[in-house]
Amino acid sequence: MSLESITQKIDESVSGFFEPIAGWLGDIVFYSVNIAGADVPLIVTWLVVAGLVFTGWFGFVQVRKFRLAVDVVRGKYDDKDSAGEVNHFQALTAAVSGTVGLGNIAGVAVAVSIGGAGATFWMILCGLLGMATKFVEVTLGVKYREVHADGTVSGGPMHYLPKGLAERFGKNGKSLGKVLAVLASIMILFFGLFGGNLFQVNQSYAQLVSVTGGESGAMGSSGGALFFGILVAALVGIVLLGGIRSIAQVTSRLIPAMAGIYIAACLVVILVNVTAVPSAIATIIEGAFNPQGVAGGVLGALIIGFKRAAFSNEAGLGSAPIAHSAVKTKHPASEGLVALLEPFIDTVLICTMTALTIVIANPASWGEARAGESIGGVTITSDAFATVLPWFPYVLTVAVILFAISTVLTWGYYGLKAWTYLFGRSRTSETVYKALYTLFAVAGSLLTLQTLIDLADAVLFTLAVINIIGLYLLAPVVKRELNNFLEYVRTWKAGGTDGSGNGDDGDKDDESAKATV
Repeated sequence: MSLESITQKIDESVSGFFEPIAGWLGDIVFYSVNIAGADVPLIVTWLVVAGLVFTGWFGFVQVRKFRLAVDVVRGKYDDKDSAGEVNHFQALTAAVSGTVGLGNIAGVAVAVSIGGAGATFWMILCGLLGMATKFVEVTLGVKYREVHADGTVSGGPMHYLPKGLAERFGKNGKSLGKVLAVLASIMILFFGLFGGNLFQVNQSYAQLVSVTGGESGAMGSSGGALFFGILVAALVGIVLLGGIRSIAQVTSRLIPAMAGIYIAACLVVILVNVTAVPSAIATIIEGAFNPQGVAGGVLGALIIGFKRAAFSNEAGLGSAPIAHSAVKTKHPASEGLVALLEPFIDTVLICTMTALTIVIANPASWGEARAGESIGGVTITSDAFATVLPWFPYVLTVAVILFAISTVLTWGYYGLKAWTYLFGRSRTSETVYKALYTLFAVAGSLLTLQTLIDLADAVLFTLAVINIIGLYLLAPVVKRELNNFLEYVRTWKAGGTDGSGNGDDGDKDDESAKATV
């Protein structure tokens, strides 16, 4: 029996068993109501409303404290004696690596195909709102993290939900928090294995096959698939053995480099077509408010843009706090401020650059997709670059693979923290998980398991419901932590910690903690 027939049978068997479950949970989690001709997923509304609430609650912290966040990433307010495993920049790139990937390249192309160019405007707005949500959840992640005897750190919703709720609401809060923590761990682990691992490997392999001659090419055979899977698994396994420090060392180099190459390529396309930039921007703004030619009208463009942004930057899902919790700091809100840069990088910057490139280049495949043709998102993005850089699809393939590997690494760490919360931190327990995770990477190049991937998406967004309820209940704690950090910054400046004796210009509005919250 050939390898292809074996994998096909596995796919069919798994799909047959899990399809009813995936369909049932997906119908609940992604339940939509029809408003003015557009299907509005309630889970997206839930995430966007959280962004609005936290933006108001913390006085547009993502705007007023943006420069302060950049200063913290630069290490301006670092304390070398702080507990933790990685610096602010490494924590940020590790978390960004979990969100930047195929969604930014292919997902955006699908969004502007279904929702029109105007979806870009709403995508940016949702990304800006998500910055406030990310600030809240990461501050809590660091506040209630667990620092182990060996210096390693564990954090995330499985820690701040039980600890935070117990602190605020006593015995009843503690009981509820424990239940939510177990559920959160299960959801993170399940998505890590299938969405953060298997799917990423599967899609990156598909892109590699497409540029190497298709199924009849060098990588199109089952042997090529197995080789690719084993290679990725070996790389992931080696890095995972080093923990978050090893992952952070890789992502802190990989993500800036690949993001830089990708953005540079976008800028090349934009500059070559610089005369088309004003009309492209006008098309995006007009498309955001003009219902003509957009599926579902204005609301359709809005929902598609919000959906793409929410699914891309993961603000409110509770995943990023796991990576950020490993940061070296004594001030939880300092990392919360760093984390608000994550949706900005992922959605406002990279997703927008992709959308703008497609709108300006206007490749034929995008027009065909707008007309209803079934065309893959990666193909549309690749075609947009090819209008100026005919060889860029090969570079894009490398970017897709590297982004996918970085996502697999980060979700490997997320899954490990969920696994150890459920099964303990023994060496045997961690080894079993790492072996299992690397096997899933091999399977990713051989199996589709689309039903399980759909189920993993539904499970992860179920976590958002639980997580955001916890964020609402614990928001006063975050406000107190922000006050404390802003007071620290004010004292730092007044004391001339930069060695000049008079601080620097910094954040001019940080005159007092109370005045800024």
